[in-house]
Amino acid sequence: QVQLIESGGGLVQAGGSLRLSCAASGGTFSSYAMDWFHQAPAKEREFVAAISRSGGRTYYSNSVKGRGTISRDNAKNTVYLQINTLLPEDTAVYYCAAYTDWGTLKFSHRDMDYWGKGTLVTVSS
Repeated sequence: QVQLIESGGGLVQAGGSLRLSCAASGGTFSSYAMDWFHQAPAKEREFVAAISRSGGRTYYSNSVKGRGTISRDNAKNTVYLQINTLLPEDTAVYYCAAYTDWGTLKFSHRDMDYWGKGTLVTVSS
């Protein structure tokens, strides 16, 4: 069983930057691909970014492409999401998720095996 704990959320002004972290325990971190999702109030959980088990492949939603960077440190069992030029519409709870990496990145919340409890990001205008 994998446990995921997100951190790094908070209140940020529009135009600022934020780096979220997700620490994993209880499994072999390097065997899992990792995704970030976000969920705004009254909206569905949406894909933000994905990274393969080695970190060699990444994929981004259109909403963060060019502003976001997903990375991981397998020695620290941690995945990161850096978002620059934050917008008010980035306001949401951000979740990390894990699934066994068989060679194909996944982007649907239905395909994730493990979830963290989320960290709230609020972007003020």
